[in-house]
Amino acid sequence: MSAASHTTPSRRLFMAGSLAGIGGVLASERAAAQAIPATPTGRPEPKLDQPPPLPRDKHLGWAVVGLGDFAQAQILPAFQRARRSRAVALVSGNPEKAKSVAARYGIGPGGLYDYASMGKMADNADIAAVYIITPNSTHADLTIKALEAGKHVLCEKPMATNSAECRRMIDAAKAADRRLMIAYRVHWEPHNLRAKAMMDAGELGEVRFASSDHHRPLEPGKPRDQWRMLKAVAGGGSLVDIGIYGLNGIQWFFGESPSSVSASMHAPAGDPRFAEVEDVFTAQLVFPSGRHATVSSGYSADKKRIDLWGDKAVATLDPGTAYQGNRLVVGNAKRADEILTAEGDAVQFSGEIDHLSQVIAEGGELRTPGEMGLRDVRLIEALYQAAATRRWVDLNPDMTMRPGTP
Repeated sequence: MSAASHTTPSRRLFMAGSLAGIGGVLASERAAAQAIPATPTGRPEPKLDQPPPLPRDKHLGWAVVGLGDFAQAQILPAFQRARRSRAVALVSGNPEKAKSVAARYGIGPGGLYDYASMGKMADNADIAAVYIITPNSTHADLTIKALEAGKHVLCEKPMATNSAECRRMIDAAKAADRRLMIAYRVHWEPHNLRAKAMMDAGELGEVRFASSDHHRPLEPGKPRDQWRMLKAVAGGGSLVDIGIYGLNGIQWFFGESPSSVSASMHAPAGDPRFAEVEDVFTAQLVFPSGRHATVSSGYSADKKRIDLWGDKAVATLDPGTAYQGNRLVVGNAKRADEILTAEGDAVQFSGEIDHLSQVIAEGGELRTPGEMGLRDVRLIEALYQAAATRRWVDLNPDMTMRPGTP
């Protein structure tokens, strides 16, 4: 538990720019303010904190592939808030569901596809990009179908169930000359961005250790969790599903990937949820810089937390990767401050979508490219190997296992 949790945090708001005090306002600005009449008047065009949204007809068109709980509850609403992206097509294996969802979002019959007809998206010029939101074992084939139809792709994490499939996806993107991005939404989450900025600026001091604990109950009564109990579909248990947040996040915060790892996993006997996949997974990561980290995941408790342990202060994101309600507290034994952000949690979904739209339209580098997804799946494979052999596994910089690994 971080030192910040032992005190009641005060609250501080950090915004993109500084707020000048009254005493710092220039005389000319004060005079201009005094000249404002009490009656309605036309003021000059303001300088906005961020560029205004593009006109709706200039938004890049997207197809959403898979219409499960996450797509309907989080992603389709995110398109309504997006500043340069709009949903123009849906792909589902259930035509009635597709029609019902399409009616809610004003998508016509010409924008409806099933999985077998995705190739026909090549004839729909309104679709520039595709968001794959389906069970893990389907990611590679559906991504490749979209790429071959000439569309850019945002694919949910984990990228695929094994690194060979990830490689196949990257090769298909290169062959199609299209962009492939993995949906690591936390790279746009305001509290995580603030913690990253504070760490990079040295405000936490020297950070030699980080910890991540991601746990949530696995509920077989809900369709969204039923496929997660099947190893062939999910690719693994809690590590693959939610432990990946810690793996990806700590590498992002540290700016490096581990050079060796050890791990253990546990599946309680007699619990049908864990006949094929693990419940609790724990890992130790050692980095080339000498930093260390621990990661835990599980399917019984409920916690989504990351701690960055600096010698000046500890930054605690708790929750750190929830859909809403994330918090950042920074403190030590004497003081703790809750760091408030000017933007809400919801921007993490629209932010990642708009990022790919902007890169498609203007060029530039992706924050979370397919190569990052491949790296993380290779790391997951190494961790499962470490847990199976109960031995440390040494890693190359690209997260492939070094020769001689047991």
